[in-house]
Amino acid sequence: MKKTEVLSRIHQIGIVPVLRASSTKEALAIANAIEAGGVPILEVTMTVPGAIHVIEQLVEHGGDHLLVGAGTVLDAETARACILAGAQFVVSPALDLRTIELCRKYGVPVLPGALTPTEIVTAWQAGADAVKVFPCSAVGGAKYLKAVKAPLPQIDLIPTGGVSLATAEEFLEAGAFALGVGGDLVDNKAIANGHPEIITENARKYLAITQKARAR
Repeated sequence: MKKTEVLSRIHQIGIVPVLRASSTKEALAIANAIEAGGVPILEVTMTVPGAIHVIEQLVEHGGDHLLVGAGTVLDAETARACILAGAQFVVSPALDLRTIELCRKYGVPVLPGALTPTEIVTAWQAGADAVKVFPCSAVGGAKYLKAVKAPLPQIDLIPTGGVSLATAEEFLEAGAFALGVGGDLVDNKAIANGHPEIITENARKYLAITQKARAR
């Protein structure tokens, strides 16, 4: 899938579930539950044990239907390993210029993390395809995002941290390109207790919110 197609799909779906798990088995169960809810995008964080292997399995399992990315990527070497495993986009909580450079070399969308306007512009000028604003809730949430978007409408922003079903619509109205969603959707306890349908239902709710916003 071409870079433009990956970015278009992320924008269209509007949600990037941030998958954190304690085992490969748990990660795959969460992935299946999210996909069942109609959200065919996953960001597998490097904090997941055997994360690169999980990416390989998801890419093989999902085929053309599932968009699999790598998250919490802190350096270019890790980014390269994830891309070779099949990751179709790379996300970081911080700004590392070498990682951006490598992803551009491979033609893979890169979404570095930044918080201040200076960091956001630096990431964009370095070639970021979109910027992950993290931790967004710690500095004002949707109000902060809206304030940043006002002078920087040309930069696509993905707020992460504090995004929930209660705040998702507000973030989208503030101009979010997509939403990075963690614990409010990726409910590890639901899997541990044998209730993946909780995750599936929440995925459907998020999708309904984003589709309503896109329709407007």
